[in-house]
Amino acid sequence: MQKVPMTKPGAAALEAELDDLKRVQRPKITAAIAEARAHGDLKENAEYHAAREQQGFNEARIKDIEGKLSNAQIIDITEIENTGKVIFGATVELYNLETEATVTYQLVGEDEADVEKGKISVSSPIARGLIGKLEGDAVKVVTPGGEVEYEISKVEYR
Repeated sequence: MQKVPMTKPGAAALEAELDDLKRVQRPKITAAIAEARAHGDLKENAEYHAAREQQGFNEARIKDIEGKLSNAQIIDITEIENTGKVIFGATVELYNLETEATVTYQLVGEDEADVEKGKISVSSPIARGLIGKLEGDAVKVVTPGGEVEYEISKVEYR
């Protein structure tokens, strides 16, 4: 199977979620099922059915996270020498040549992406247009909203 890039903090967040699902949520759900069973008739027991559904969601999420972590290629960007080149995990400051606005993005894995926190997926149109470029380069990026021209002001590996 193909390895999927993931930052070290992204992998740590998934591992923490997995630990919570297994050690905290799973026992809570098991207790809720046992309590609902004690109420009697399972056919018309809404609490039982809700707890079983929650158990299904929890187990599916556990399998999903385990699969993602098993296929992850964890990259610690802080251990890579900064050459000014945009690579996976880099934090890039962009200057929009049309609007004169500055934005900062970190290029992360699919599961880590959160635009509100300045983290964009490495497979997003902006990230694909930036990968391999150098600090100071002008880049035209094709986005769903149209073509945008940026200048790469700064590239950091943090």
